[in-house]
This record gives sequence, C-alpha cells and structure tokens, in this order.
Amino acid sequence: MSVHTVNGVALEVVDEGSGQALVFVHGVMGSGRFFGRQVEHFATRHRVIVPDLRGHGDSEKSPGGHTVSAYAEDLHALLEQLGVQRPILVGWSMGSMIGYELLRRNGPDSLAGLVIVDQPPSDFAWPEYELGFFTPEILDQTLEQLLTYPRGLVGMLVGLMLHEPDEEAVSWMTEEMLKVPASIAGCILLSQTLKDYRPFLPEVAVPTLVAFGADRKLTSPEAGRYITEQIKGARLVLFERSSHAPFWEEPEEFNRTLEDFVSQVG
Repeated sequence: MSVHTVNGVALEVVDEGSGQALVFVHGVMGSGRFFGRQVEHFATRHRVIVPDLRGHGDSEKSPGGHTVSAYAEDLHALLEQLGVQRPILVGWSMGSMIGYELLRRNGPDSLAGLVIVDQPPSDFAWPEYELGFFTPEILDQTLEQLLTYPRGLVGMLVGLMLHEPDEEAVSWMTEEMLKVPASIAGCILLSQTLKDYRPFLPEVAVPTLVAFGADRKLTSPEAGRYITEQIKGARLVLFERSSHAPFWEEPEEFNRTLEDFVSQVG
C-alpha cells in the first residue's frame, strides 16, 4: 500500500499491476481490505486500485468531508493523480453510489464500465418505494446505537452482511469497520441513506454489471432487478450463497463473472 494526499487528506491506496484499470470502492465503514480476494487475482492481468476512503481503514480520519459527493471528489482527484483514465469501477454498497456520482459529474467517458454490488438505488423508505430499509424511526435508532454502542451495531451488521457468518471473518470485519470513528460513520451513513439515484439510473450510459447476493437479509435481490430494468443493457447476476458481500463469500464465481464483464468491456 502507498499513501496519496488527495484534497488535503492522506489516503491509503493499493495500486498493483498494469493494463486496464479496475477500481474497487468499498462501502460505509468498510475498507480496501474487504477486496483482498480480488487484488491478487486481478493484478496479474490488470491494474488494480483499491483506496481506503477518507475516514476509513488506514486512511486519515479527517474531521470533515464525509459525504458521498465528497468521497466521489476524492476518488476523481486520486485517479487523476495516478494517471488513470476510464477505469472499470467496482462499487460495493455505497461504493456504487460513488460510481454514480462520478458519472453524473464527469459524463460517460469517465468510466469504461460500472459494477454495482448489492446496493439499491436508495436505502431510504421513500413513499411508494418498496426497496428502502430506513424509515425515519429506524434511521434514528441506528444512529443512536452507532454513536453510543458502535461495537454492538457493527457486530449485527457484519452478521447480516454474510450469508454464513464464520467466526474468523466476523472478527476481522468487525475490527476493520470499527476503525472508523463513530462520528464519521454517522455522517456518511446519513449521507448515503438520504441519496436517491432512481432518477439517474436511466442516464447511466456505460456497460453495467449488477451483482447481488440472493440472501435478502440485508438487501433484496429485487433491488438488483429494479436497477437492471432501469439501466439500458445492464446485466444482473445473483450469487446464491451470498448476502451483502458476494466478492468475499463466493470469490471464485464473483471473479469469473467480473473477468467476463471486463473482457466484454475491453
């Protein structure tokens, strides 16, 4: 890993291999470590870039800038600094929202392709929208627990993220997510939850792969179907033995699916 100062904040970044760039972007309270089963696999044939977003993982815990939009600005600046043009962005959870932001701000020429991993277009329970989990009451309760008993909340979330939780994975994932100070986690969770990309989906004009876990205990596969219907030419793949993290729970199948997508885009 190397450190890159972006918008005044020091970011830890994995940058390995050469060729078509694949950029893996983690979700709220995650880090690049979650993509450990992809880095070694893809770096033999591609340039693999995996940042820890500001406030996350081993990156600087800056007091401000913890919104989806600000994270997208950081990523754009990082890619410019690294000389990366038109990468394929693999966005897990909130990471896919960062992909939408890059496309919305910089146009379809900014990405060669987009992979949306287990993230509905919005997490908020808007009127007449069935895919949102967070009602105002649930959001309030979640923020309350996050700011008063973060270990309990994170432990619960990790259990929901995995289809078949095992002790070793739950342990390291929990500790990795707890690297994010509760105040930062609360800010970015709120920012993500109130984002609504439904109106933007039909504007996505790059090749798109939609990858969802079939286990609906954290997100519903119906969200994947919804996204696929809204983005022209998008392809949906469901991973039957996964919940929120198919790249971790079914790495061989996920990597094969991503390889096929990259070969088609390239």
